[in-house]
Amino acid sequence: MPRALRYEYPGAVYHLMARGDGGKTVFETDEDRKGFLFRLGKICESHGWRVHAWVLMSNHFHLLVETPEANLVTGMKLLLGTFSQGWNRRRMRRGHVFQGRYKSIPVNTSDSDPYYFKIVADYIHLNPARAGLVGGKKGKLLGYRWSSLPSHARGNGPDWLDTGRLLRAFELARDGRGRRAYVAWLEARAAREGGKIDEKAMKALRRGWYLGEATFGDRLLDMLKKPSAKKSRASEAPKAHGEAEAERLAVVALAILRLPADTQELAKLRKGDGRKVLVACLLRQRTAAGNPWIAKRLAMGHSGSVSRLVVAAAKHPPTVRELEKLGKLLKCDT
Repeated sequence: MPRALRYEYPGAVYHLMARGDGGKTVFETDEDRKGFLFRLGKICESHGWRVHAWVLMSNHFHLLVETPEANLVTGMKLLLGTFSQGWNRRRMRRGHVFQGRYKSIPVNTSDSDPYYFKIVADYIHLNPARAGLVGGKKGKLLGYRWSSLPSHARGNGPDWLDTGRLLRAFELARDGRGRRAYVAWLEARAAREGGKIDEKAMKALRRGWYLGEATFGDRLLDMLKKPSAKKSRASEAPKAHGEAEAERLAVVALAILRLPADTQELAKLRKGDGRKVLVACLLRQRTAAGNPWIAKRLAMGHSGSVSRLVVAAAKHPPTVRELEKLGKLLKCDT
């Protein structure tokens, strides 16, 4: 049976979920949880994603993610791949960490009808209560650290978390009053109902490959029929964070480091020249350009070499400091 297609399009919002292989615990320690969130932040930076809600449970996660560019597949491949590699490395093991393919359900998020956006956000934030970890005598929902709700309550959080759209969807003031009202609404449901989701919402959440009215599903199917918008298992790299942006950043960074912009001139330098490595790290950090493109553009040899050099650089404090310095200089020049 062929795999279901991933629907990728600019401005898409997805309910994403993956479970531990065989139902095993994935987030065993705070290091696991912090590592996942760190990698999620990196993907948001390189792919332009915005996260509206998230929760990490012991053996699975839920995300409500907006992709301004059509780049879900490349981002999720990096997120789950890099997290799994680190998870296995810490335990000196091999094999799958997550079970099968991650689920990606496109969500209808029209401002005129935000119902589906709201029920996914509620479903995610109430997950710890449904699991019996909080709510009622077990404590406040806000007491569960590993969800986006505490950040929504404070009105701050990492740069990649968008706390405004949720308040807008619930027609709440985008200030302390609105935040308190949203949290109170969830706390009451956690205490009285154990985080239960009403039957209508659950029916919609279980329905299948999209979350919205039938007309929304029709629009997704129409996208597949248009030659200019074919949705395959791996769409093109995103425009704003793809190769075009990587080329722009490369030219500016090379100039700052007093390196030639021409690839043939770069080939005269060592493949592993430290300044090339800095530029490669920058491109991996801020764009979705792949190792093959970076290797060719910077004349660094095989794409595997780029991967090894970038990983090694991330563990080398002096290189990390140089990369931070380059990032600051880049802001001044762009």
